[in-house]
Amino acid sequence: MLLWTRRSRVLLWVVFAVLFTAIVLAPLLMIVLASVAGNWTGLLPGALTGSHFARALSGETFASLAVSIQTGVIASLVSVLLGTWAALASRSAPPKLRKAVDTLFHLPIAVPSVVLGLALLVAFSRPPLAFNGTRWIVLLGHAMILLPFSYSTVSAAIARMDPLLAQAAASLGASPVRVLLRVRLPVLLPSISASASLALAMSMGELGATMMLYPPDWRTLPASIFALTDRGQVFLASASTVLLLAVTLAGVVVLGLARGRAAQR
Repeated sequence: MLLWTRRSRVLLWVVFAVLFTAIVLAPLLMIVLASVAGNWTGLLPGALTGSHFARALSGETFASLAVSIQTGVIASLVSVLLGTWAALASRSAPPKLRKAVDTLFHLPIAVPSVVLGLALLVAFSRPPLAFNGTRWIVLLGHAMILLPFSYSTVSAAIARMDPLLAQAAASLGASPVRVLLRVRLPVLLPSISASASLALAMSMGELGATMMLYPPDWRTLPASIFALTDRGQVFLASASTVLLLAVTLAGVVVLGLARGRAAQR
């Protein structure tokens, strides 16, 4: 009962705010400050500059940003399409087969991304599927990592969907394809958009498998940021990180607006 008094609730909110600030907001603020720091010898930057962003928006760093956007969009699209198709198909499968499909699609979550990267590296290094050293192996790796989340999101939405909607449409003479296109997919569209948002955000920040797979001409921005920090260029790495956050948030916001419009229909 003590936890539900007014004083205890205020205390819990204060503790939560302090922890959230220390664990989440403060590190992000440090990244933003470092991205505009000319030098940093004390508690705060001694001078501010925009030169790090100018360098990040040119040369190899900007090319890596373009690679990350292309990789995120393509891998998210592939994972959402395959995940939605698999989720729809598994709902009509026998219970044992459905459980096996669920286990299979969730397997990449249980395996470290570095292991997935190494597995792809070994599996696709010889003809006829010699993808090693090409952009395709990076796209494949990202799609594998994203697929379980797209599948899970859409599967959960299908489990909540009222089956009477499809049954009513079928009883009125609608074909299975028409039921899918005019009933099921419109109902699932908000969840599909949510899975696309999650997939894009995860792809834009993926590093583990990417470090095992990327060729010199297809290096994503997280890999470039890792290389910059490894060389001690922390300020440039921070500016690149801010750009990565901004682009990722912009993509998620756009998909979120699309999800909101889909939910209103």
